[in-house]
Amino acid sequence: MPLPRFGWRVRYLLPVVLLAAVLGFTWTRLTRSRGDQRASFTPAIQQCDAQGPLRYCINTAAGGTNGDIVYHHHGRNLDETIWNDDTYFTGMLQAQWQATGALPPTVVTVSYGSTWILTPKGKQEDSGLLDDFMSRLPALEAKVGRPRRRMLLGESMGGLNVLVAGLSHPEQFAKVAALCPGVYADTPFSSFGTIRASMERTGADPKIVFGVWWMARKYVADEAEWRRVSPLDLVEQAGPDHPELYLSCGLYDAYGNYEGTERLANLARERGVRTEWHPLYGGHCASDVASLADFLVK
Repeated sequence: MPLPRFGWRVRYLLPVVLLAAVLGFTWTRLTRSRGDQRASFTPAIQQCDAQGPLRYCINTAAGGTNGDIVYHHHGRNLDETIWNDDTYFTGMLQAQWQATGALPPTVVTVSYGSTWILTPKGKQEDSGLLDDFMSRLPALEAKVGRPRRRMLLGESMGGLNVLVAGLSHPEQFAKVAALCPGVYADTPFSSFGTIRASMERTGADPKIVFGVWWMARKYVADEAEWRRVSPLDLVEQAGPDHPELYLSCGLYDAYGNYEGTERLANLARERGVRTEWHPLYGGHCASDVASLADFLVK
């Protein structure tokens, strides 16, 4: 029986298509990443628990600590156990302290879930986490001991959170280290045209910007509430008695954080706040671990 019209083409093309699919699958398997670069260090002793909605881990270096406490606020989609991850900057930080023989602080990693923003209680149902966090410090420190100095460390979402806490309650903290923090010159209530111009200026990924916009509006209801937590507004009230700041950001940060973080560093210095600004050639959360390690122990 003769093949239907075009049937001969299907007969000869089908093996070619199958061969291409097999070759494509094989190439993908052969060229996939085989592992991760890992930091080499002795992990901290980690004890985890919860207080109400706050989950936390107390991380104590096996070789001893220096009497300080650092509260670490993680980035989006991470959790309170991240401190000992040998593929993350926190593992590199521990490796740096161990390599230099520095006694590190006790690190308390805290989490309210995969995504959260510290704000005072406002109109939004999810607001009020700043008040909750600050109210829990005495109970946390009853487990660890009264600190010589209390400090904050955070990256990305956590970088914004530690700036909010440190600049809102400057009397409570000696130092704040914010890596690639979510600091923006504009607000979640700016016009679409303003936000579009910001994306063009900073090279921010539109999908990421929309996600940040959506998340921020869960915690702040309007422009006035945003001004209560915006680091660029809070720093206008700062002075030499405020916590020492460590700020860093990559020039090619896909979240568009470089512009705002650089502006924050300049404003802080103008207000007399001791500030280290580390502009980096890299993407989101590129970090200078050596200078960060030094900042947290000196």
